[in-house]
Amino acid sequence: MSATREKGAKVESATASRDGTRIAFEKYGNGPAVILVSSALADRSDAKKLAGLLAEHFTVVNYDRRGRGASADGAAYAVEREIEDIAALIDHVGGSASVFGSSSGAVLALRAAAAGLGVDRLALYEPPFSVAGDDFGPPPGFAERIEALLAQDRRGEAVKEFMVKAQGMSAVMVGWMRLMSGVWSSLKGLAHTLPYDIAVMGDTQQGKPLSPEPWSAASVPTLVLTGSKSPAGFQRAARALTGVLPDASHRTLNGLNHGAVVMAPKKLAPELIGFLRG
Repeated sequence: MSATREKGAKVESATASRDGTRIAFEKYGNGPAVILVSSALADRSDAKKLAGLLAEHFTVVNYDRRGRGASADGAAYAVEREIEDIAALIDHVGGSASVFGSSSGAVLALRAAAAGLGVDRLALYEPPFSVAGDDFGPPPGFAERIEALLAQDRRGEAVKEFMVKAQGMSAVMVGWMRLMSGVWSSLKGLAHTLPYDIAVMGDTQQGKPLSPEPWSAASVPTLVLTGSKSPAGFQRAARALTGVLPDASHRTLNGLNHGAVVMAPKKLAPELIGFLRG
């Protein structure tokens, strides 16, 4: 994103979700609306460069999911509340918008489309379904383990557990991340939202074939993207998802991995622009 465009970003005071929770966002550009949904342990800062690239063609709404960044949190979490947050943003931009989500944020975006929100087109990057017995997925009791660590205020341990057991990172890589104090501090600051993403994923990471329900209710044109450098399980998940959606296609982008939103927005943006422009 250029310095000029970043300075010109329109920072809204936020909109209220159905339960009254304040959802903060930045809005860039002009044209058809596109809403960006972040992944686990991320707020809107992760997609800021991507938002700037897309803003050359669209009105981009880059928001903080509830409990993150400048957004508030509700008294009790439910996935339905996050779907209502997206609904409030769609209402704010006029009643319809395309939606892009990455990782667990892709699954949240998919749930929003399946719930019948005013979604025009849906773009998903590597929804982390586990659809085969040898695909990676968190172990039994994982949700309870994360909840227990957070209840003990062991936020760093919860982040580490999630990265190793749910994302498949090596303990060595996580150890290096812990040495980057600013990055690790930000991750710990978002640790309390880990149960939210675990709830969004539901029972989709058990190495079983993907059921058509509730996903097939998402009838809008959908593009599922994967990176060639990501584990093969993401490719299997993408193929399984396109197989149960009424109007979906899958593309693999050469040289990208699971962190493409942050690490390679210039390679990701052209694919999104081409699809979202119809």
